[in-house]
Amino acid sequence: MKLYLIGTGLSPDTLTAEAAAAIRQSALLIGATRMLQPYADSGKQCVATYNSQEIAAILHDTDAACAAVLFSGDSGFFSGAKKLLPLIADLHPTVLAGISSVAAFCARIGISYEQMKFLSLHGKDSAAAIYAYRNRHCFFLLGGAVSAADLCRRLCNYGLQDLTVYIGENLGLEQEAVYHGKAADFLSHPAETLTVLVTENPQPVRYLPSAIPDDAFLRTKIPMTKAEIRCCAVSQLRIPEDAVCWDIGCGTGSVSVEMAYCCPDGAVYAFDRNPDAVRLTAQNAAKFHCDNIIAAEGCCPEILADAPAPDCVFVGGSSGNLDAMIAAACCKNPAVRIAVTAVSIETLTQAVDCFKSRAIPYSLSQIAVTRTKICGSHTMPDPLNPVYLLIGGNA
Repeated sequence: MKLYLIGTGLSPDTLTAEAAAAIRQSALLIGATRMLQPYADSGKQCVATYNSQEIAAILHDTDAACAAVLFSGDSGFFSGAKKLLPLIADLHPTVLAGISSVAAFCARIGISYEQMKFLSLHGKDSAAAIYAYRNRHCFFLLGGAVSAADLCRRLCNYGLQDLTVYIGENLGLEQEAVYHGKAADFLSHPAETLTVLVTENPQPVRYLPSAIPDDAFLRTKIPMTKAEIRCCAVSQLRIPEDAVCWDIGCGTGSVSVEMAYCCPDGAVYAFDRNPDAVRLTAQNAAKFHCDNIIAAEGCCPEILADAPAPDCVFVGGSSGNLDAMIAAACCKNPAVRIAVTAVSIETLTQAVDCFKSRAIPYSLSQIAVTRTKICGSHTMPDPLNPVYLLIGGNA
C-alpha cells in the first residue's frame, strides 16, 4: 500500500499540487469530518476519525492500494501526524507538508515568524503570560477550552494589558476575520473554534531574571528569601524548562517567581500555611507575569499529597515538619532535587539528618552576604544573617 500523511493547509484553496495529486490517487481517505467534506461525493472511501489508534488499526487492516490521512494546516505544526507516525512506521508513509496557520496568518499581518515562540492552547489551559513577557512575538493556537477572550483576560490579569494582539479567525474560509488592538480591548470577544492569536511585545525581557532586587517585590511583614540566597538556591536546583517545582513556605513568593522563569513549560506550586503569604505570592506572580505559579494555602506535608510529583523543591520554611516534607517529595519522585535554607544550627542539623537517613547525596554551603549602606559621607558594611544552603539529590 502507498500511504500519505497530508497537511491540507487552511482550506481546499490552499492545498498544494503535490497533496492534491496524492489525494486523487488514494482510494481511502481518513481524517476529521471537516477535512473529508470536499471529498464526500468523490466515490472514495472516507472514514471520519482523528483518533491515532483507530487510524492505525484501519490502515493496517485495509486492502486499499493507496490511502491518505488528512490533517489541517501543516503536518509538522501541532499536528496529529506526530502521534500517528510511530504507530504506522512499518507502513512507510510519505509525509506531505501543507500551509500552516502560522505561515498564513503572519503573512496576513505582515510579521516575520523566524524568532516567534509557538504555543498550542487548543483543548488545554497552560501558561501564556510568561511567554508573552519573555518573547517579542508569540503565536498561540486556540480553540476548545481557551478562547481569544480567555487568553486576553489572562494577559491582563498578569500585567500585560497593553500588549498588542492580532486575532485570526476561520483562516482561509469565507468567514475569515482578522482583528488587532490591545489585549484589554478583547475581553468580551466572541469565541470561535478556529482561532489563532499573536502577541507583540516591543520590550521583552532579554535575560533570565535572577537575584531580583528585594525591593522589586510587593512586601509586607511576611518573610522573604533575600536576593543573594535566592539566586544561589535556584541556580543549584538546575531547574529544567518543563519542571514541576514546589516552593514550601513560599512567603512573599520571591523564590517562586525566580523558579517560574526557569520553567515556563512547567509549573511552580507554592505552599504556605499563612493565607496572607499565599495572597502575597499570587500578587507577586501577577506583578512579574508568572502565570505558571499556583499558590495554595495549607499545612505541609498534608497539602503535598495532592500535588504533582516535583522535579525540584525549595524549602524556605518547615515549621518543624522538614522530615515529612522531604519524605513526601522523595515518595513522589526519588530523583527529586531539594534545596533547604537554614539560619539556625538546629534546622541545619535536622536537614542534614533528613538527607543522611535517606542516603541522599548533598552539598552544604554557608552564605554570608554583606551589603553596604550610606551613612553620611561614608559607605558602611551592612551584613545579613549567614544562611546555610543544603542541596540534596543526584547531580
